[in-house]
Amino acid sequence: MVATKPIRIMIADDHPMLRDGVAALLESQPDMLLVGEASDGADAVQRFAALRPDVTLMDLQMPGMGGVAAIRAIREQHPRARILVLTTYDGDAQAAEALRAGAAGFLLKTTLRRELLDTIRTIHAGRRHVPAAIAQEIALHAGDETLSPRERSVLALVAEGLANKEIAWELGLAEDTIKTHLKNVFAKLGVADRTLAVTTAMRRGILNGSASPG
Repeated sequence: MVATKPIRIMIADDHPMLRDGVAALLESQPDMLLVGEASDGADAVQRFAALRPDVTLMDLQMPGMGGVAAIRAIREQHPRARILVLTTYDGDAQAAEALRAGAAGFLLKTTLRRELLDTIRTIHAGRRHVPAAIAQEIALHAGDETLSPRERSVLALVAEGLANKEIAWELGLAEDTIKTHLKNVFAKLGVADRTLAVTTAMRRGILNGSASPG
């Protein structure tokens, strides 16, 4: 009987405790081997090229180059790379971006201990894994207009508590232009005010982090 090679795994996440937890889960699995770790997206791209893991576990929220950009960079160089996104967000916008970049699946960090091992095997076998909650959100907003990069920039500054005049100064635009961008943002997100725009964008993964709009 020929022994099968273990699944070679790399994890990219900026939280050492999470990487340690994943390493502990993998350690007891005879069919899995952790071959490398990365703490940000740029590190993940470099280490992937050197290690060529079978499955890469990729966080989306990392300093510098984020997970989506890292997925895109890896897949451009290695189209057959199998990448599983680890995320605390179930927002459709981030998930859709990651899928377009080439992710093979998603796993919410809250379900790591329960589902990680089976999901790694699923991804390695060439199948996809998208939790029902994420798939439902993607389907729900599939026909929505996406925010332009400029609209995202304006909304991000709203989330930081800046008033329209301050945003205009920050971006080098007229205040009326900022008002027009916000009007478009409200229409695309189906909301009526700044606070709802920020909370909706955060829930959907269009914006990340915590902020209190002013």
